[in-house]
Amino acid sequence: MMKRAGAYLAAVILGLALGLGSALWLAGLWPARSNMAFGNVDVGGWRTDFAIGSKAADPYVRARVARHGLLALAKTEAVYFTRATDDTGAPLREGCTYNLSGGQMPAGWWSVTLYDAASLLPANTDGALSINAERAGGGAWSAVIAPQRPMDGGMWISSRGAKNFDLTLRLYMPSAALLANPNAALTLPRIERVNCEGEQ
Repeated sequence: MMKRAGAYLAAVILGLALGLGSALWLAGLWPARSNMAFGNVDVGGWRTDFAIGSKAADPYVRARVARHGLLALAKTEAVYFTRATDDTGAPLREGCTYNLSGGQMPAGWWSVTLYDAASLLPANTDGALSINAERAGGGAWSAVIAPQRPMDGGMWISSRGAKNFDLTLRLYMPSAALLANPNAALTLPRIERVNCEGEQ
């Protein structure tokens, strides 16, 4: 009798632990890390979920969106791609300098913004936490991501105070081709690591 009761108790505890753990993991709440780079659409390492901002969003997607404070519009109005790694797959971090480069986007307007590990704008006074279509112009463009302003005076996204960070690309008024087949319609920005502190 005692063995059976113990087995039931163990099963209940295991079930609760697995249920709670999987719910926290799917909602992006555990392990504690800032990473909006989730979803079923992956284009060159940038990820999104077209259910964001729609009635089709499941409770886990809604929890992630709420946790990261994303003002989620329907995909016909805006698509949000996020990336937390460079082109080699290494996490993006403050101690490195990166070259972010891209071209025209199949959308009415776009922006790229840097968020820190707490899904907040880094608490610095550089005034350089994002770039957008207006600044980039209509053709190929590039920007430096680094804790210090580049000497050449080009476009710059400041990572000062960000520690580990991610980038969110917002595509406003996306084209029908993008929504129908993002892998065919999109060439998303590359993130090339130039150097890191302590590297020779």
